[in-house]
Amino acid sequence: MPRPRMQDRAPRSPAHRARRFRRCAGTAVSFVLGVTALTGPAQAAEPGHQASAEHPSTRRALGRLVAEVRLPGVAAQARDEHGVWNGTAGVADLGTGRERSAADHFRAASVTKTFLATVVLQLEAEGRLGLGDSVDRWLPGAIRGNGNDGRRISVRQVLQQTSGLYNFSDDAALKERYTGAGFLRHRYDTFAPDDVLRAALRHRPLFAPGKGWAYSNTNYLVAGMIVEKVTGHSYRHEIERRILRPLRLRETSFPGTDPTLPGPRPVAYSTLYVQDPHAAIHDATDYNTTMWAGSADIVSTTGDIARFLAALLRGDLLPAAQMRAMLHAVRLPEEALPDRYGLGLMGRELSCGVTVWGHDGSLHGSLTHAYGTVGGRHLLAFNVNGDWLTRQTVQRYEDVGEAEFCGRAPGTTPPENHGR
Repeated sequence: MPRPRMQDRAPRSPAHRARRFRRCAGTAVSFVLGVTALTGPAQAAEPGHQASAEHPSTRRALGRLVAEVRLPGVAAQARDEHGVWNGTAGVADLGTGRERSAADHFRAASVTKTFLATVVLQLEAEGRLGLGDSVDRWLPGAIRGNGNDGRRISVRQVLQQTSGLYNFSDDAALKERYTGAGFLRHRYDTFAPDDVLRAALRHRPLFAPGKGWAYSNTNYLVAGMIVEKVTGHSYRHEIERRILRPLRLRETSFPGTDPTLPGPRPVAYSTLYVQDPHAAIHDATDYNTTMWAGSADIVSTTGDIARFLAALLRGDLLPAAQMRAMLHAVRLPEEALPDRYGLGLMGRELSCGVTVWGHDGSLHGSLTHAYGTVGGRHLLAFNVNGDWLTRQTVQRYEDVGEAEFCGRAPGTTPPENHGR
C-alpha cells in the first residue's frame, strides 16, 4: 500500500508491519498442502534463493499462513531457474472442503494499478502523452475545488501517488457503502467514475502536488480517465488490447458491472473491514466493483499475474526509457513496507538483500501479493481467500515472500538445501 529498509536497521515492530500492509493494500487488509512442479527454461538463481525445484521454504510458509492465521486457503505460483511451481494450502470453500487450486480466479484488487500504469507508459513511449503533462490538459476542469487543482498535478504524480489527491475510499459516505452492513446493502450497486471522483474532491488535498506521498486510489481512477481521453477507449479496452491479448492472459478480465467471478473460484471470506477481532465472516465473492474502476477491479489467476509481471520486469512491455521511469521510485515513510514506490510498482528490500518489485492488492475476502526481480528471472504471486490479517499475524503473510526469495523467513532456521 517511505525510506528504504536497510539491513542494519532494527527489525520493525508488528504494529509497523500491520500499518504498512494496510496502507498499501487496494483498500484501507487444519490445512491441506498441495504442490505441483512444471518444467520451464533454466535461468540463473538470485542471491539467497532456495535452490530447489520443490520450494520447501515457500511450502512451509504457505502452510503456516493458513494454519496459524486460520485463513481459509492460499494459492501461489513461483517462476525461477527451475521453471514454474504451483503450491496451495487450505481450502477454497470451507463448506465443501474443496481445496485451493492454481486455476482459481480471484479479485487481484490493486494489482490493477500496475497494468494501468504500463498502458500509460506505453502511451508516453508513443508520444501520445507526456508524464509531465498536467491532468488538466487531458481532463480540463475535472479536478477543481477545495484546494484541488488539476493544472498543478502531473501524470507522473498521479502514477507515483504524489499528487496529494484524497483517497476516495476514505470518504465516509463511500466507506459506509463498502464496509460492514453497508456492503451487504450496496454490494450490487454500480458507481460512475465521475461520482467517485466527486467524493474525493469533497476533501482538501493531503498535501501540495509533489510535496509528499500518500496511497490514494483516486490517482488510478484519474489515470483510467486519462487513458480514455487520450485513446478514445476505456482503460479496460486498452489493457486487453495491449497486454492481455499479446501475452495470452486468457484468465484475466475486467468484470465491469458483472458481480460474479469465472470458475473455478474460491469463496472470498471477509470481515467486511469491520475492526473487531470477533467480527462475523461473510461470503463476499459476488461484488460489483465499479467503485474501484482503474484502481482495483481486475480479476485474474496467479499464473496470469506471474506471466504479466515476468514480461514487464523483463522489459517486454516497455522501452528502456519507460522502464527506467517506472522503477524510478520515491522513498516511503519509515514505517512503510514496501519501502519505495515507482510508477505503479512497489519495491521492497528483503532481509537477504534482494529487492523485488510488484504490487499488493486487497479487496473483500481477497489478498494478493505479486513481486519479482528486475529482469523477470524470479517471480512469486499468491492469493489468500480471507482478509482478517492483524498486527500480530501480518508477519506470516510477509514470510511467504521472504521464504521464496531468501530461502527462509527472518529468524527461522535455513532449510538443509539452502545455498546449494
